[in-house]
Amino acid sequence: MIEVGHVLVHEDVIKNDFVCNLTKCKGICCVEGDAGAPLEPKETDILRKIYPKVKPYMTAAGIKAIEEQGTHVVDVDGDLTTTCVDGNKECAYVTWENGITKCAIEKAYELGEVDWKKPISCHLYPIRTTHYPEFEVLHYDRWHICHDACTFGKDLGVPVYKFLKDPLIRQYGDQWYKELELAVEAL
Repeated sequence: MIEVGHVLVHEDVIKNDFVCNLTKCKGICCVEGDAGAPLEPKETDILRKIYPKVKPYMTAAGIKAIEEQGTHVVDVDGDLTTTCVDGNKECAYVTWENGITKCAIEKAYELGEVDWKKPISCHLYPIRTTHYPEFEVLHYDRWHICHDACTFGKDLGVPVYKFLKDPLIRQYGDQWYKELELAVEAL
């Protein structure tokens, strides 16, 4: 692991390649799984606040799920997550463009309706964060549905941490990312 500030970065984040290949996977990560996207506690307030502005970009099924369950839920493990359609199907915030999933929150962001791009766990994927009282650990989440992203990343020579530069800076800051790059170069 590499330590950068209060964050431990697993070597898999540095050594593995990854670039989303939406033409292959169609964004299935927003549809598959056994729960919604993990949320930080502060993000639940953001979701409540922006929902009226995001709602016009959502599907009817997503709106119904939010109206019935709320803008977020607590999953069976007791974790905060985005609401899902039919309990554990697609994320309620998913929409479709040309057969590929798109986040309704991100669409509202791109159109200037809201100033929050999407949950950080979505933006950081395939990195997952484990929070401890004194530090955080970033690890690479391997999921078979992302096989094409691994192949594409390898073809392009782009490691996970470089593919996720923008969300890592969003979460930890530009200086933190520069320190990560220096630590990787020193390996």
